[in-house]
Amino acid sequence: MTADDKGGPLATPTKPTSEKLLVHILSSLDDDKAEEVVQIDLRGITEIGDHMVIASGRSTRQVSAMAEKLMDRVKQEFGLIAKVEGKDAGDWVLIDTGDVIVHIFRPEVREFYQLEKMWQPASPSAPAS
Repeated sequence: MTADDKGGPLATPTKPTSEKLLVHILSSLDDDKAEEVVQIDLRGITEIGDHMVIASGRSTRQVSAMAEKLMDRVKQEFGLIAKVEGKDAGDWVLIDTGDVIVHIFRPEVREFYQLEKMWQPASPSAPAS
């Protein structure tokens, strides 16, 4: 525990619910002008997390900046240290906050990998492949 500006102790952050973390992440991406944001509920599908968020940035610089700001905001708000891969390249950044997995892509890279198709449940009217 550390002291605040007035010398009093700061409360130790508690682990947020996955829904609260998801809302915070979506807000951060919206603030940074992320495009084509998709959220996928992973509960009951996999144990890697409760939610996946996929978003696009217009350039490697924007992708890296969005990832950096998101990690900072999650750390400031919840005290969580997110794991990150790909931030230096800025083509595809993976941010693992524990309950919410975030992928931020440049549009061309996102189109190539098509993660949404892998993780979203098939619609009932779509033929099985």
